[in-house]
Amino acid sequence: MKKQGGFTLIELVVVIVILGILAVTAAPRFLNLQDDARNASLEGLKGAMAGATGIVYGRAAVDGVESKDNSAISGAGGVTIETVYGYPEASQNGIGKAVVGLGTDGDWSPVSGSSEVGTNEIAYTFKGKGSENKTECYVKYKMDNTSSSAIPVISVKNCN
Repeated sequence: MKKQGGFTLIELVVVIVILGILAVTAAPRFLNLQDDARNASLEGLKGAMAGATGIVYGRAAVDGVESKDNSAISGAGGVTIETVYGYPEASQNGIGKAVVGLGTDGDWSPVSGSSEVGTNEIAYTFKGKGSENKTECYVKYKMDNTSSSAIPVISVKNCN
């Protein structure tokens, strides 16, 4: 009679337990899902800002104020949105009111105390937990207030 070769049940269980321990300890180091989710949220905010910019410019063109360097339009719900050459101003009264969810009532707060945010620009980051004072990740809305043909630039600094 030939002896059959193979693994015993105990050997298979030991191997599965070892693989399980490795997976539990090593997988979180390779899968950084929290930063991926935050980066996706930042990209979503960038898209919302871009969409709001286009809508506000369209409303400014209808109102005939797209060529004025300092004006305002009436947004949804009677909100007054400050504009510069038809685009939302780089402030909480401009892009901050054009996009729902920015500011004190929303999920995003302006970045404060950042050397990376200069004049004619505003940046938003995740609200809460003191993240407003950090410059790890944000969406920046920058305008050229000197040219009527300059479209605002919206950029993202991803979380690390």
